[in-house]
Amino acid sequence: MSTITRHLSGGHEMVRAYTRRVEVPMLGEVAVPPPDKIAYYAGLGVLAALQVIEWPLALVITAGHLLADQHLSGLAKGLGEALESA
Repeated sequence: MSTITRHLSGGHEMVRAYTRRVEVPMLGEVAVPPPDKIAYYAGLGVLAALQVIEWPLALVITAGHLLADQHLSGLAKGLGEALESA
């Protein structure tokens, strides 16, 4: 499998994972992550609420997890290019 094919199929899988959308008042249509990811984020929230971990650590872990999930997305790629040119 070529590199281009791998990137295209990976991007297609990411799009399929986030195909559920919910209409939120004042925000419009929002993509909803799969249930396993929602459970992961909720678990981090519970740990932070119970003060098992500090809330800044929970935010850093969540941000890292989101970035790792979206490493093939055009948004992350565009952000990286914008930061490079700044």
